[in-house]
Amino acid sequence: MPRPARTGRSRPADAGRPTGLRGPGRITVVVRGRLAEGGAERGANPVELAVVMPAILVLLFASIQLGVWFVARSTALNAAQTGVNAQRTLQAPAGTGRVRATNYLRAAGDWLVDWPPPTCTTTATEVTCTVTGRSLSVIPGVQFRVRQTAHGTVERWTTG
Repeated sequence: MPRPARTGRSRPADAGRPTGLRGPGRITVVVRGRLAEGGAERGANPVELAVVMPAILVLLFASIQLGVWFVARSTALNAAQTGVNAQRTLQAPAGTGRVRATNYLRAAGDWLVDWPPPTCTTTATEVTCTVTGRSLSVIPGVQFRVRQTAHGTVERWTTG
């Protein structure tokens, strides 16, 4: 069986033929150029990545932990405000604010953990509720305490 005739694509490049963008020697020229450029720096990228990656991961987890801490603070403040709003109403029974704040914390999820029952103090003119606890921990062994307090005036009849 006779061999097929060689075409321009299957023929090796002539020594005098220019190797342009479409020339067959273009890939070889580019690869040799890149290998020659690197020199002693070849293989440095994986080493640099191994050095920088722990710092990137620490920053990533620290930013997530910071966000979780802010959500826990917001949850505690909202629970305290809910307790104050319940306790400050006209002739509210004692303990209403504490119960309402506790219900809020149970419904809010686990952003705030290890919280004792909220404390609500009522005077003749003012209500103060305080919620304490810890934020949810993303980084093992790291704990952030959260304490939020809300104040409000008691609704009452006064003379004009």
